Amino acid sequence: MSKTILSIEDLSKTYQTAGGLVSALDHVSFQLQEGELLAVMGTSGSGKSTLLNLIGAMDEPTTGVIKVNGIYDKTMFKEPKATIYRRENIGFIFQSFNLLKDLSVEENIALPLILKGEKDGVVKEKVSKMLKIIGLEEWRTHRPVELSGGQQQRVAIGRALITSPPIILADELTGNLDFNTSTDILQTLLKMKEAFNQSIIIVTHDPSVATYADRVLFFHDGKIVDEYTCTEETEDMNAILQKFQRILERPA
Repeated sequence: MSKTILSIEDLSKTYQTAGGLVSALDHVSFQLQEGELLAVMGTSGSGKSTLLNLIGAMDEPTTGVIKVNGIYDKTMFKEPKATIYRRENIGFIFQSFNLLKDLSVEENIALPLILKGEKDGVVKEKVSKMLKIIGLEEWRTHRPVELSGGQQQRVAIGRALITSPPIILADELTGNLDFNTSTDILQTLLKMKEAFNQSIIIVTHDPSVATYADRVLFFHDGKIVDEYTCTEETEDMNAILQKFQRILERPA
C-alpha cells in the first residue's frame, strides 16, 4: 500500500492588488504518494508556481493545510521554521539552475549537506556517489560556466537530492534545454526517482514532459480542473494533449 508523503487540503492563496483581490489558488486538494512523479500542467497564471511557493514555504496560504508525512505545523511559514522545514523536507530544481558560479560541481552538490552540519567524511562519500549517479565524476572540479546547460541541470538535480528530502519540487526544469538534452535530464530524474523512491512534483507546460509522470493534474484559474493517470503507453501523449487543449479553449 502506498504511503502519502504530501497532503494538500483546501489550499487557497489570495493577493491584494491595486485592482482588488486576486485568487491565485482556489481551494486545491490532492495527495502525493511516496515514489510518485506528479506533473502539474496549466497555462500562465493558472496557479502552478503559486502552488510550489506554498509547498516550499516561500509564501503563506490564505487558507488550507499542507501536511508532510501526516504532520501539519501552522508555524511552518514563519522564519526560522520555514528555513528548517525546507531544509528537512524540500529539494528545489529550477529552470535557471541557480548554481553558485564560484563553486565547483562537487561543492555545489555538497552545499546542502554542509548547511545541515554533516561531517566531512559523510559529505565526501555522499557527493562521490551522487556524481557517479548523475554521470559527472570527470567534471567534479569544474565551475558551472564550464558546463553545458544539461550538465548544469544534472548538478542541480544532484544538489536537490543529496539530502534525500521527502519531496522534490521542479519548476519547468527543461524550459531552457533542447529536446535531446531535455530527454536526458528527464531520464536522469527517473533514474533518481527509482534509486531513492523519490516523490517529485514537476510544474510544466510541455505535454512531452508530462508523459514521464505517473499522474498529471491540470490547473486552470487556480483550480484543478482535470487529472490523468499515465500508462507508459503511446496514447499518453495524445490524452495529455487533448486534456491540455480543452484547458486552452476554456474562457479566461
